[in-house]
Amino acid sequence: MSSHTIQMTAALSEYLLLGAAESPAARRLREETQELGRVSGMQVSPEQGAFMALLVKLIGARRTLEVGTFTGYSALMVAQALPPDGRLVACDVSAQWTAVGQRHWAAAGVADKIDLRLAPAIETLDALIAAGESGSFDFAFIDADKENYDAYYERCLTLLKRRGVVAIDNVLWGGRVADPTQSDPATQAIRALNEKVRADTRVDAAMLPVGDGLTLAMKH
Repeated sequence: MSSHTIQMTAALSEYLLLGAAESPAARRLREETQELGRVSGMQVSPEQGAFMALLVKLIGARRTLEVGTFTGYSALMVAQALPPDGRLVACDVSAQWTAVGQRHWAAAGVADKIDLRLAPAIETLDALIAAGESGSFDFAFIDADKENYDAYYERCLTLLKRRGVVAIDNVLWGGRVADPTQSDPATQAIRALNEKVRADTRVDAAMLPVGDGLTLAMKH
């Protein structure tokens, strides 16, 4: 391990919340999701949500994509960071989990910024491409089923503008990507995409130890 990588303890993880700018609405949504038990692990961390919100502001994003919404915490963080005319197309297949988010989106006053599409994400992304939306999005966040990560990455690159950014979640996958004894389909898919992005001349990229690992790739 690099001597420059700090060991994350429970106390330090709690301390990180000091740097996580979080609205009351986002906190309420996060806390409600935590009450769901083990499945709540699919929610991004507060510091990752704050980082993504800042990134959206830094790049001046107006049109954004999300592949995998769950209970809508990351969508809420991004939507709150968008300008009044900003829009987020959120792709998910679960009416149950996204209904949690919709209540909090409405309470936060950003429901009109979020276009939730309940369908397999590949179908939604392909429909956007077919509708002539290629090269029109500023930011994309991928956090859905890992076996389809490559397909999501390719479609998001098509839909992004030049200098648009795609953020890919779970790229460290709880450490399994670095464990040669792990060969399940999800782990192999993440490894393959990590290697692909590293060699992809269409983007400039960096992998960060944020949350469960976050890769940022800017389209040339």
